[in-house]
Amino acid sequence: MARLLFGLGVAAVIFTIYAVADCAFFDRTRIRGLRRGWWIVVILFVPIIGGVLWFLIGRGRIDRVGSWGSRTVAPDDDAQFLRHLREDAAQDERIRRMEQELAELDADEEPRFGDAAGTSKGEERKRPDAPDAPGETGPAGRPNG
Repeated sequence: MARLLFGLGVAAVIFTIYAVADCAFFDRTRIRGLRRGWWIVVILFVPIIGGVLWFLIGRGRIDRVGSWGSRTVAPDDDAQFLRHLREDAAQDERIRRMEQELAELDADEEPRFGDAAGTSKGEERKRPDAPDAPGETGPAGRPNG
């Protein structure tokens, strides 16, 4: 008789430890009835009955019908993914239009390095009284160079 009680006591302790560990590591979105901490208290203070209640009531099953969050959905069936693609495409289109408008504005502006007389980027505008080459004399008779 003592051996039987000892064996039942060990089984009750093992069952309680298993129930507490299962409750502690179980997905909290699937726990029903009480919160996780209260389930652990019930399992510890009412050892056998608390563990049985945990496995029958507290441990919720996965809802197979209508559980879209747990099911893998192909990208072309996922509304959120398709909405994100449309937003990306619309943003790419806005960026392309803005770049095109900037390119048109740059083409409409006057050259930045030239002036109205038609000088281009690398040319400098000559003064009418400046000599053409080094070594020549300027208008005041001074040698250039």
